[in-house]
Formats: sequence, C-alpha cells, structure tokens
Amino acid sequence: MDVFEAIKKRRSIRSYEDKPIEEDKLKKVLEAGRLAPSAANRQEWKFVIVKDRFLKKKIAAAANKQNFISQAGAIIVGCGTECFNVMTCGQYAYTVDVSIAMTQMSLQAVEEGLGTCWIGAFKEDEVKKILNLPDEVRVVELMTLGYPAYVPEPTLRKKLDEVVSYDGWG
Repeated sequence: MDVFEAIKKRRSIRSYEDKPIEEDKLKKVLEAGRLAPSAANRQEWKFVIVKDRFLKKKIAAAANKQNFISQAGAIIVGCGTECFNVMTCGQYAYTVDVSIAMTQMSLQAVEEGLGTCWIGAFKEDEVKKILNLPDEVRVVELMTLGYPAYVPEPTLRKKLDEVVSYDGWG
C-alpha cells in the first residue's frame, strides 16, 4: 500500500475485535513513530503501551468514560518528555513532535490491517496517576490500536479550495 492509499483508508475506529495485536505489527507501528521528524531531532517523546485490561478500563474512565478505548488491543499514550522547548514560531515542540509521530503510527497501523482513534478528551492528571508518569511529562494524546470490528464510511471533508490558498490568506 502506498502512503496516499493509507491516508485515504485511515478512519477513527471506535469498535474493536477482541483479538491481540501481533508483536511484529505493534513493533512496526512503534517504529513508524520512532522514525518521525522532530524539532532539532530532539525526539522529546516516550510512548507508553497499555495492554493490561484493568489499566485500559481505568484509562477509558479517565477519558470521559469512552468505553471503546478499553476494547482496543492496546492504547498508545504519547508523552512529551521535554516540555519547555519552544520553537522559533512560538509553538511548544513536544506537542508538534508527538503529534507527527502518532500520525505516522496511525498510517502504519492501516498498512498492518489495524485501526486507531486519536483521543484528546481525557483527564491528563488521572492518566498520569494511573500509569505512574513523572510530573514533568505531558500526555499529548491517547491512541487506541487494534483490529477494527467495524470500519465506518469516510467522513465528509472540506474541498481543497476551502482549506488552501496560495501566496497569502485570500
């Protein structure tokens, strides 16, 4: 599968089969994140993989009781490890870097026949407590990973000319 095909096939999966993820597939997904670009190549991230059923249920509760999270084969918790670096443009590097890495993981997941869902609705302090994360670490994203029980139709997207302009805002 080429990259554009993976981009077109990617969906937010909210229903998973009760099937474990093979270790080689998980490693490929994680390797896709490890190889992502980062500001000044600092790679200021760590990915905590949660497979334990009890922990997944606790994380789902901390994520506004989104129970589908606990059904996934794994949850990838994308963390920023150096949360003080600000890029020249004014953005914190860790949020951008972790997001890029997690996006690459979601595309590799498609290649592996897996599904993902980006979760931003969670209580960071609760997730940090559940996983015993250090105070200085920030949780940027939770991403479910597993075999889709159902693949939804594509969602409507804005037309290209609605989101792109050339040589200025207009």
